[in-house]
Amino acid sequence: MSNLVSKTSGTDRQRRTLWIVLILNAGLALAFVATGLFGDSSALIANGLDNGSDAAVYGLSLVALSRGARWKQAAARVSGIMLLLFAVAVLIDVARRFTQGSDPIGPTMIGMSIVAGIINYLCLRLLQKLENKDVNLRAATTFSLNDFISNGGIVVAGVLVMWLGVNWPDLVVGLATAAIQLWGGIKILRDAKQDARKNKDNQNG
Repeated sequence: MSNLVSKTSGTDRQRRTLWIVLILNAGLALAFVATGLFGDSSALIANGLDNGSDAAVYGLSLVALSRGARWKQAAARVSGIMLLLFAVAVLIDVARRFTQGSDPIGPTMIGMSIVAGIINYLCLRLLQKLENKDVNLRAATTFSLNDFISNGGIVVAGVLVMWLGVNWPDLVVGLATAAIQLWGGIKILRDAKQDARKNKDNQNG
């Protein structure tokens, strides 16, 4: 009975945490895209797409929380594929800005990324404190870590844009963000595959 109560309370805490990080990331996605369009920044838009995909993944994780292992693995696969698709979208945007030119606003990049860095760090700490994380919660933690790293890159890019008066630092961070998304998507898909194999071996054993 005590184990059941402990498991239930753990699930409630996971659900509460996922709701918090979902709302925060949805808000960040809107803010990033708005400031990215205003500041003509590929890096900000890339992070906006990234946070948007994170919010969608947290929603999938919420649905999967009370489901079986197979459903959780399927949700994780969708999350990984979604991250890969967003990475491709970022690469297309970077290529467009490289060929057509852009004029990113350094202070906008720095200010937005500092705010986002604080929020993403909070999300990361909340997720890291959870115990007995399934494949979806591990994916959520990976996403928050990726976001926090990307925020630091945007601060550096914003400083270089202001200092040098060129757009390439913004494009480099956009490319780096896409690379992080690709790595994260592959990692999540690999984790889901290993989780499915582990569950299969346990059933056979």
